[in-house]
Amino acid sequence: MAKRKSGKAKTIQVRALARVEGEGAFTIVLQDDRVADVKLEIYEPPRFYEAFMRGRQATEAPDITARICGICPVAYQMSAVRAIEKAYGIQVPEPIRSLRRLLYCGEWIESHVLHMYLLHAPDFFGYESAIAMAQASAELKAHVERGLRMKKIGNAIVEVVGGRAVHPINVRVGGFYRAPTKDELQALVDDLRWGRDAAIETARWVASLDFPDFTDDYEFACIRSDHHYAILEGDVVTNRGLRISEDEFLQYFREEQVPYSHALHSRRVLPESPGADDRFAGCYQVGPLARWNLNRDVAPDLVRQVEQDLPVSFPTTNPFHSIVARALEVLLAYHEAIRIIEDYEQPDPSWVPFEPRAGHGCAITEAPRGMLYHEYHTDDAGYLTKVTIIPPTSQNQLRIEKDLYMIAPRLIDLPQDQACWQAEFAIRNYDPCISCATHFLKLKIERLPTSAH
Repeated sequence: MAKRKSGKAKTIQVRALARVEGEGAFTIVLQDDRVADVKLEIYEPPRFYEAFMRGRQATEAPDITARICGICPVAYQMSAVRAIEKAYGIQVPEPIRSLRRLLYCGEWIESHVLHMYLLHAPDFFGYESAIAMAQASAELKAHVERGLRMKKIGNAIVEVVGGRAVHPINVRVGGFYRAPTKDELQALVDDLRWGRDAAIETARWVASLDFPDFTDDYEFACIRSDHHYAILEGDVVTNRGLRISEDEFLQYFREEQVPYSHALHSRRVLPESPGADDRFAGCYQVGPLARWNLNRDVAPDLVRQVEQDLPVSFPTTNPFHSIVARALEVLLAYHEAIRIIEDYEQPDPSWVPFEPRAGHGCAITEAPRGMLYHEYHTDDAGYLTKVTIIPPTSQNQLRIEKDLYMIAPRLIDLPQDQACWQAEFAIRNYDPCISCATHFLKLKIERLPTSAH
């Protein structure tokens, strides 16, 4: 990098990161015109969900935690009910588990499609919004309209199974308050079949985009089942050979506070001691790219065939390919939804009776953005005594920070709008839901005094 004659500080600032849920700050620190550090500063005050849930009945947890996020409330409900059921020793029968998987497919569809078409695609075409993109040409308008229709179908699944499209109310510990009828679900099938075809078109479209040349030695983490594409349960695996039960999660992954952020960072607990200067040691990535890289062998044949015909090869370590992984998961979700509905037998009763008791349970499900960990301790009367929630965005924060560190040299000499856009582009690979892990993004560059030689 050429050294500037001027020693004055240069500041690039984004007051609010566009097209993600939330806001925060990103700082590049320069010394001698080199990147010395980067900081992803999360400054929204904490909301204390884990604290104010103590003393509440455990059965309230699914509805309370769902309010953490308006984009992925089903994920919070599913991790919560599974953890409490483990604490109470509840065995849920297969028809209820299948109905939960259907509900989760609806959330994957609406969340992934929203991100791909309205939040991330404009980056690849150089537009500030999906509205501007749709106004640019009839072809791009048709893509956006297709995305809106696809998302609406996901909303319909959540509404029929969950009781309403936003913050569903039908989920309960042990099952559902009411199971939908076969006819209610069958009414979704025609739209789902259209959506499955549209998802194939979407995968081909996003795989044809012009991807930045960017890669690193990523550690990917997700849950896995050897029998199907894991969403609701499975072992925790990484591409570096780790395979543990969800009960062992906190032995291998830890949260830590950093001085410049209200949000905790997650790290992999490494068997070796990293160097003192390796501040990114243990960073890892969760989400659709991690899942597809590690679970594609157990995906349905249709989805695997579509993937094999794409110009993007998996597994991949280019985070910009995450939009392709999302598209393949949308196809999987449509395909799974149709299969579940075709095989559906209405469970009766719709939930398993139980008695509250003292216990401990933890569970991981795959939110659209990655692994979502819930842990609950209950007393004899079923009241919560301890709560731990680790959302996917907080697990991705350190990995996002390392990506920003790697691209920072490319940003220093760019005009302000270009530098901000490229930083945001990289961050949006992760579809961060900062409401779950707090909020994002101002961008500025600081220059430290020149060091003595």
